[in-house]
This record gives sequence, C-alpha cells and structure tokens, in this order.
Amino acid sequence: MATDQSPLADLSQRLLGKAPGELDEEERRVLAGIESGTTVSRDAADVSDERATFGERLSDRVAKIGGSWAFIIAFTLVLIGWMLLNSDILAHFGRAFDPYPYIFLNLLLSTVAAIQAPVIMMSQNRQSAKDRLAASLDYETNLRAELDILRIHHKIDHLVLARLDAIEAKIDGLAKSALGA
Repeated sequence: MATDQSPLADLSQRLLGKAPGELDEEERRVLAGIESGTTVSRDAADVSDERATFGERLSDRVAKIGGSWAFIIAFTLVLIGWMLLNSDILAHFGRAFDPYPYIFLNLLLSTVAAIQAPVIMMSQNRQSAKDRLAASLDYETNLRAELDILRIHHKIDHLVLARLDAIEAKIDGLAKSALGA
C-alpha cells in the first residue's frame, strides 16, 4: 500500500472513514492529537476563563454576588435601615431626606434592577457558552477514547491473526513431519 497521503489523511480515512476535508474542527484536533501522541482533554472552565473578557468576568462576579444569600440579607438590612432612618429617626428631627412613600429609594431600586438584570443575563449567556464549550470538549475526549479503543482493537486483532497464522504454520509443519516419518 502506497503511503503518499499525510498521516492525518490516513488516520482520517482509516479511523473515521472520512476525507480530511469532511472533518469538523473537533475531529481534526482529535486526529492531530492521536498523530502527535498528545492528550486532548482540557478543562472547560479553564478554557472559558482564558477567553473571557473583562466585562464577562465582571458580569460573572456581579451575578455571583447578586445571587447570594449574603447579598439578599445585606440588601434587606439596608432597605429596612433606610426606611427606619427616614420614617422614625430623621423624621423626629424634621430631616428625613426620603420620607414615606420613599420615592428616592424606589428610584434607586429601579436603577439597581435595570442594571443588574442585563448583567445577570450576560453571565447566564456566558454560562451557556461555557456549557457548549464543555460539551464540545467532552465530545473530543469521547471521540479520542473511542478511536483509541478502536485502534487497540485493530492492533489486538492483527496480533491474534499473526499468532493464529504462526500456530497454523506450526501445525502444518508438524503434520508434514508426521507424514514424512
């Protein structure tokens, strides 16, 4: 068999039954890893963090803080403190800067909600992208494992057939020597 093909083309045809031009990016990376003898496993979180922009990291941090019990409790305490301060404490001195119905507080809460909601959505979009990346990396790892198992099966089949040929040759040799004796 003439091997004028590149090793990648040979692996592509032999293991996947595809021409190199038909391979997708994951299959190309897996075959290149097999050819070079390197691993393909990568941590999706690490890869995603390497690609993250400052804004994406910031949105993740805001979502992490804004979605925690510590934030909810602290925010509740601030709201209660604001209301008590403007209803009872400062109102006795006639210095309440935001008396009931707390119009300024409502403005601040609306502003926080208007800013926090899109930031959390950005973080969710990033998490979706991270999940897609993890699925892609899992596919690569699974494909590599499958192809390696397939290669081992071929190798074992080849060794078994060679062994059987050797045993058959010995049996034929014994049979000839028994007939000649």
